[in-house]
Amino acid sequence: MSGLNGHDGPENLYIGCAGGSLARDAQNEFPVEGTHLQRYAGMFRGVEINSSFHRTHRASTYERWAESVPGSFRFAVKLPKTITHEKRLTDVEGLVDSFLSEVGGLGRRLGCLLVQLPPSLEFDGSVAERFFCSLNHRHCCDIFVEPRHSSWFTLDANRLLQRLRVGRVAADPAVIPVAAEPGGTPGKVYYRLHGSPQIYYSAYTTSYLDGLAFRLRAYARAGCAVWCMFDNTIRGAATLNALHVTKKIALAESGETRR
Repeated sequence: MSGLNGHDGPENLYIGCAGGSLARDAQNEFPVEGTHLQRYAGMFRGVEINSSFHRTHRASTYERWAESVPGSFRFAVKLPKTITHEKRLTDVEGLVDSFLSEVGGLGRRLGCLLVQLPPSLEFDGSVAERFFCSLNHRHCCDIFVEPRHSSWFTLDANRLLQRLRVGRVAADPAVIPVAAEPGGTPGKVYYRLHGSPQIYYSAYTTSYLDGLAFRLRAYARAGCAVWCMFDNTIRGAATLNALHVTKKIALAESGETRR
């Protein structure tokens, strides 16, 4: 599988790592030349920008990133904590406008927005509807939410997300069993894998990764927009896990082509 990479997989499937992680043990899998992002993009077709959660970036920074990657590469960008954790989705129009003006520098390379909610934020239908309607009106790319309170996983909450065209992240570890599966609007899939049993540290087993590769490819072949981002970055597991899944899917795709 050594010659295969994310660019050999389905065009609507984006596998990668939070923050564009390049583990030391996987350096030989990536191009030697180029910036960190250029080398990363030589193997993967998508990345999750987490730094936007903690601080702002200039539109020119996003423009530079967009110009340095292939045309098929896409960015998922996490909303700032000022919106999600401090203001808790209320009275955030000015903050959202500022954020969107910055990420607009990505142009067509902006694939989706990621809204990660604090564990203490319970589902409130009126707040969720007001926020996501406003975000949808301001921007046209896909939106995904990663709720971490069990109240977001009821049938009523899921119906609202479907109506608002918001995908619900499938997360691991999951706060309750249903949180491990994609939800919200059909056709939008985002797996966000933090590592388990030790969050941010643990690597996933080969059997888990092979099963994940099968599910991701099935979603992609069904026409879904599919994201899978590994966030178990502290010991480098994210890069190795993402490479395994990427190559597994690319190998399956190459087998289909040869038939």
